[in-house]
Amino acid sequence: MQAPFQSTVITVKPEWIDFNGHLNMAYYGVLFDMGADQMFDHFGFGPDYQARTGNTTYAAEFHVRYLRELHVEDPVVVTYHLIDYDAKRLHSFQELRHADGWLAATGETMTLHVDQSGPRVAPMPDDVQSRVAAIGQAHAVLPRPDGVNASIGIRR
Repeated sequence: MQAPFQSTVITVKPEWIDFNGHLNMAYYGVLFDMGADQMFDHFGFGPDYQARTGNTTYAAEFHVRYLRELHVEDPVVVTYHLIDYDAKRLHSFQELRHADGWLAATGETMTLHVDQSGPRVAPMPDDVQSRVAAIGQAHAVLPRPDGVNASIGIRR
């Protein structure tokens, strides 16, 4: 697997465009989620994971930086860089890029592994933890992306 992971090409849909003529801010999250879903298959969190284990993942926190507008029919790819992890959490950084290569947005997420019988945050099964660790090791050698742990505020 390449590091960072890169999704298949996703096309911006007409119904995602707002009255300003560009991608509505809510759909940046949809695109990041679509890219993460592709990556999560590699962790073992595929569509059958919840039914098979009673576990799932929840996004606990998500930060988006909007850097350049996207428009209808733009082809995009989503990267996924695993920044850090432990038995219960994944800290990731994603980039949303136009297929031509330019950066449209970044997304940073804290994902929790959840036992839905509670629901409560719980350790991932050993097989999933080993896949997460292997991907984490492959991503650990990557340069730290610009924007990780960025804060928001008015600088004076």
